[in-house]
Amino acid sequence: MEAQEYIKKFEEELIVGGFSRRTIKMYTCYLKDFLEFIKKDPKNAERSDIISYLAYKKASGADNSTLALIYSALRHFFKDFLRNDIMEDIKRPKRGKKLPTVLTKEEIKKLINAISRRKIKLAVMLMYSSGLRVSEVVKLKIKDIDFSEGTAIIRGGKGAKDRLVILSKKWLKEFENYLKTRRVKSEYAFCNSIGRPISVDSIQRAVRKARIKAGIEKKVTPHTLRHSFATHLLENGENIRKIQELLGHSNLSTTQIYTKVSKDELKKVKSPLDEL
Repeated sequence: MEAQEYIKKFEEELIVGGFSRRTIKMYTCYLKDFLEFIKKDPKNAERSDIISYLAYKKASGADNSTLALIYSALRHFFKDFLRNDIMEDIKRPKRGKKLPTVLTKEEIKKLINAISRRKIKLAVMLMYSSGLRVSEVVKLKIKDIDFSEGTAIIRGGKGAKDRLVILSKKWLKEFENYLKTRRVKSEYAFCNSIGRPISVDSIQRAVRKARIKAGIEKKVTPHTLRHSFATHLLENGENIRKIQELLGHSNLSTTQIYTKVSKDELKKVKSPLDEL
């Protein structure tokens, strides 16, 4: 089998497995790079080939997070696609533990106010007010919004899981007013001129422009709004397990990173010396 055929078959396996488009793109990209590096049929690959490739990527400037992603791609290819246990004794590179960027409430206000397009502003407000991923926002359908209960069902989120999220009363009111004036008929909450869902890129670009316009020095992406949602809930005293459910995290340990960035809560801790 030629390298291109391996890549194509692997991509098909990932699609059937329900992997996200982004993951499929990254996994197939790294597989292609790996096959070009070893210049042999992967069925004849040895442990040393994988170690050499990882070392090559490290020397080329790849950080630990990237190496961990490459490891996951190759492990899935060999173990689940080729049914080969060649990677069983190769340790996964440790991911760098970086704290997420979080905006202050004042910065959130500035960012939202810096967006002029009503549709994009509502999408950004939703990401912050409900902790949604940008990919979930663009796929949200009106029928999945419960206006009376103030909730929504996010279908096919990360890991192909559905979950219930809360909706801000303020956002619901503004969104209902927006729907009354929207000229395009569509099942999607946020659509383009022909009724299809708006693109992730359009929101990403708008957030970048709004950050500059608002004069925010921090690096801001749509995911920053999700981080800010979780951190601000934690600072307000919300239960971390509830936050875990709202974010759709499988493991509590993923959610617990927000306890490290919740500075307001740390400031409330009294030194034992002051109690003497």
